[in-house]
Amino acid sequence: MKITEHIKNSPTKTLFSFELLPPVKGQSIQGIYDAIDPLMEFKPPFIDVTYHREDYIYKQHDSGLLEKVSYRKRPGTVAICAAIMSRYKVDAVPHLICGGFTKEETENALIDLQFLGIDNVLVLRGDARHADSGFIPTPGGHAYATDLLQQVTNMNNGIYLHEDHDTAFKTQFCIGVAGYPEKHFESPNMKTDFNFLKKKVEMGAEFIVTQMFFDNSKYVDFVNKCRENGINVPIIPGLKPITSSKQLISLPKIFHIDLPDDLSEAIVKCKSEKDVKEVGIEFMIQQCKELIKVGAPVLHFYTMSNPGPTRRIAEAIF
Repeated sequence: MKITEHIKNSPTKTLFSFELLPPVKGQSIQGIYDAIDPLMEFKPPFIDVTYHREDYIYKQHDSGLLEKVSYRKRPGTVAICAAIMSRYKVDAVPHLICGGFTKEETENALIDLQFLGIDNVLVLRGDARHADSGFIPTPGGHAYATDLLQQVTNMNNGIYLHEDHDTAFKTQFCIGVAGYPEKHFESPNMKTDFNFLKKKVEMGAEFIVTQMFFDNSKYVDFVNKCRENGINVPIIPGLKPITSSKQLISLPKIFHIDLPDDLSEAIVKCKSEKDVKEVGIEFMIQQCKELIKVGAPVLHFYTMSNPGPTRRIAEAIF
């Protein structure tokens, strides 16, 4: 079922969903099940699975020369989505990213997803590799999320890369895109950010999932400005509780977000990491209650495959 249909079928109820990381290469699918099982009692209608592009490591030879070697740390998302749907009978939402894939590889992945009965995709540009100063497109791939989005909408219209348009099968993907209540860090201003987001909706995006945030007023402002700009698709807040004091520095640095004064001050006063975790969970519980009051259609949690904190929050909310 499409995400938009899940939301439409629950007009007065805020839904629960979450996102998983694929297991590190060498680990089994059991790690995925262990991350899902504690959260299934809250009846998520869908579960997101992230995708990680290849990265590089440098191997030093006996001669002293360094060799740049491409590797993929985490296994593919398509098979994990199929396993989730088979075991739990819920919709799986794979992330599609630009980095690491040619257009042909993306088309093949979409054909596989359609064959498996996967109805939804979340289209993202993806992050830069760790060694790169900025995002570098894969040769033969897409440079921007809008380009990737266009490929998916083309297939929804029966337009493939190298196939006769009149005979091609039309896919039926419900397409999601990312939204940034505090602005994408590469956008010069919020107006530009909204212009790009509106373009994605006009191209066929049917729902938006936001970057994590900790100030609900920024989500409310974002939704209101989206509506003012003619963006009327569901806007799903992305959420992640703080669970360690290190995240006071790492989250703003990595995700380009602000932390509220009361949250950061409470964490600074904590005497142990256990106390920090409790503060983060309690703050998120209150944040979720407020988001339900303002009509958030879904509370979507970035679990990082650690279900414990999200379970604590869900127990208090759902």
